[in-house]
Amino acid sequence: MPPKTKDDQDNFRALKKSIATGTLGQLYVFHGEEAYLRDFYLGEVRKKLLPEDSAAFNLHTLDGKQFDPKQLQALVDCLPMMSSRTMVVVSDYDLFSGDKDALLHVLEDLPDYVCLIFVYDLIAYKADARTKLAALLREKGCVVPFQRQRQSDLIDWIARRFRAQEHDIDTEDAKYLVFLCGDLMHTLASEIEKIGAYATQRRVTREEIDTVATPQIDAVVFQMTDAIALGQFDKAAAVLGDLLHMQESPIKLLAVLGKQLRQLYSARLALERGKNASYLVQLWGMRSAYPAEKLMQSARRFSLPWCRRAVMRSAETDLAMKSTGADGKDLLITLLMALSADTGLQ
Repeated sequence: MPPKTKDDQDNFRALKKSIATGTLGQLYVFHGEEAYLRDFYLGEVRKKLLPEDSAAFNLHTLDGKQFDPKQLQALVDCLPMMSSRTMVVVSDYDLFSGDKDALLHVLEDLPDYVCLIFVYDLIAYKADARTKLAALLREKGCVVPFQRQRQSDLIDWIARRFRAQEHDIDTEDAKYLVFLCGDLMHTLASEIEKIGAYATQRRVTREEIDTVATPQIDAVVFQMTDAIALGQFDKAAAVLGDLLHMQESPIKLLAVLGKQLRQLYSARLALERGKNASYLVQLWGMRSAYPAEKLMQSARRFSLPWCRRAVMRSAETDLAMKSTGADGKDLLITLLMALSADTGLQ
């Protein structure tokens, strides 16, 4: 994830301030991969603008597939009933395609009572800074990106979610949960609910997380390489077997495993040169130090030649899988056997 720019941070802060003070503007664009956060603030805007008994009259929605500037104009022109504002939400319409002149005509003269929000969910927001529309959005609107959260903010949020279920979680276990399930809040919210319902004591344990949580594929592949590092070759084979049983594509598994081995190699090189986990964070553009620390810990168990051979074997398997027509599962199993049989452990 690229770092947040000053404009990104300013616009996000401006939105939160406008909601808190009741000074919401007339035009917004909501986009970004953190759907949970985006939907939360969309709900906060609705609560601030529309009293509960007036939402049925003053909330108007338009799907991007059926978007028409004339229909948008009609929704914008709808006067509020039992409220001072109306709210118009347009979902998944690419602002920079279609009839931009007709759209500009609508946006240039928005009534004071309307709050128009373009929400990007299934499509990506790609602005064309050269257009009049982009200039209008800068002048009269607010483009708010909802990005993945920093680790510190995410850990605090996880702790609050568990407290709401009358549970606590250690900081390290919260980091582990993010590593295991990813850092998207929508996914984490579901996992936290499952773990909270399963946990028997006030404090959630690592064992309860492992029992209930559904890990992302990157974390599962890490478990496989970590098992090799510990000499637990049966466990590594069992992990691969589970992944194949889940009908994961061999080419996808190899891509994740190949990346994991390259990261492990870079971690071993970092150790050889006296560098720490922060070097890996910068090198791989990681969102937090936790996966880098785990990589460094795992890399200490491997020799540099083993890491180099592992990367080469992964590349050779990738070439064979794409060019020879050999069975992908067999190639993966052969690769795992070669990695396990190597005597490069420290």
